[in-house]
Amino acid sequence: MLGALNYTLLMKTIAQHELRNHSGEILRQAEEGQQFAITVDGRPVAMLGPYQKRQWVPKGEILKILRSQPADPSFFEDLGTMGGTLEELENLQEG
Repeated sequence: MLGALNYTLLMKTIAQHELRNHSGEILRQAEEGQQFAITVDGRPVAMLGPYQKRQWVPKGEILKILRSQPADPSFFEDLGTMGGTLEELENLQEG
């Protein structure tokens, strides 16, 4: 509960009409990291904040993580359901 409370304390609360009238400035602040709770008639209805950019992870690092985990007992069944083959996966590893 304390974590959620701290999270909301870092957020600015703004009314819908403020977002409508000052959207450019609010979006600039969101891009810089500011979080907003948007309210309608005083009740929170939405959150607005910076877009979370994708972080690409090298293929070798992904394979290392996957190989360190226990095998999935339904892996081959799932692979067949998707229409894939083990050979296709092995080719990915080589590439």
